[in-house]
Amino acid sequence: MSRSDGETTEVAIVRVGDVEVPMPCYQTMGAAGMDLAAALREPLVLRPAERALVPTGLAIALAPGVEAQVRPRSGLALKHGVTVLNAPGTIDSDYRGEIGVVLINHGAEPYVVEPLARIAQLVFARHCAAILRPALLLPASTRGDGGYGSTG
Repeated sequence: MSRSDGETTEVAIVRVGDVEVPMPCYQTMGAAGMDLAAALREPLVLRPAERALVPTGLAIALAPGVEAQVRPRSGLALKHGVTVLNAPGTIDSDYRGEIGVVLINHGAEPYVVEPLARIAQLVFARHCAAILRPALLLPASTRGDGGYGSTG
């Protein structure tokens, strides 16, 4: 499914490795992320509290100012307690290697990642670079230094 309901960015994508994975695509017209599949030849068992780097068989080239975020699939998290450990994982515009997904099983039962199973989502986002300027004081704000839980 393709979309053109807002801002777009062109992304070069290639298959890498020896597993023929499906190209990521949006599952619905309103989806923010494209599903990534596991480039596995055999099932991978994730025991409770175990993590693994799962290959996707894909590499991308992003324009400067664009990042790709690897995010969990909500169904895996809800049904099995399996999520992306470093969510969101960031793919920088200058990275050209294979996309890997760090999955962890927070569930009580082993989870089997099947070959070509949809394991994560890929979301594209624009970002800006920061220029850090040392200061003696920060400007005041209504929140101030109120941290965790300070807004209710």
